[in-house]
Amino acid sequence: MNDARSRTALVTGASTGLGRATALALGRAGFDLAVTDLDTKWLTDVVRDPQLTRRKVVPIALELRSEDSIARSIEQAAQALGTIDLLVNNAGRALQKAAMDVTWAEWNDVIDINLKGGFFLATAFARHCIDRKRGGAVVSIASTHGLTGIAGRSVYGISKGGIIQMTRMLAIEWAPLGIRVNAIAPATVLTPSREKMLSDPAARARMLARIPLGRFPTADEVAEAVCYLASDAARSITGQTLVLDGGLTAA
Repeated sequence: MNDARSRTALVTGASTGLGRATALALGRAGFDLAVTDLDTKWLTDVVRDPQLTRRKVVPIALELRSEDSIARSIEQAAQALGTIDLLVNNAGRALQKAAMDVTWAEWNDVIDINLKGGFFLATAFARHCIDRKRGGAVVSIASTHGLTGIAGRSVYGISKGGIIQMTRMLAIEWAPLGIRVNAIAPATVLTPSREKMLSDPAARARMLARIPLGRFPTADEVAEAVCYLASDAARSITGQTLVLDGGLTAA
């Protein structure tokens, strides 16, 4: 990715939280961007963010449960940016519910968005890389819930565990194509939505007690990890999951 032209990235779920932080970090790093969410109106603030004034930023509607929408998003991003160097699979659906209370529809919803949609978006990106005869990079947002057991998060954790294994499988299959595939598995990140969830001091204390460093990772830390995995400094890294958890999985 040492071209004279600007590097380019497609970031899913970019309107809020980790997706927004990642889009802004990539913009600061010199990437032109295709930012996606279910409704392009949700992306207005990202597109207009002062940090991206010198970057080309294209809002695209993406429904990860639709094969046609996935194909259109890659086509639109490629047409707008000329090419796509990096795919950031960030969009996801959380579910906090006891396993025996999960409905068939809830299972399908979480798996279809978090895993199935991410897989088929990655394969569409790989076809784009083959068509332009260039390599590329995929970075997917997993979770420590995909590495450890925790009550009440079964479907979400299963989907994130699937992302981690998907990362290994695609990395090996696509290495001959020059496509690197990695993932990031953060512990609970202090996004605005998680801040609300952790507003109860007792719940916050329980979560922090699991983390040896005694702090939650921030969205900016995750975004900087994406930038690293997308950079030439990580050109020998593929098939790996970078864990940002303050020591949770080592304890």
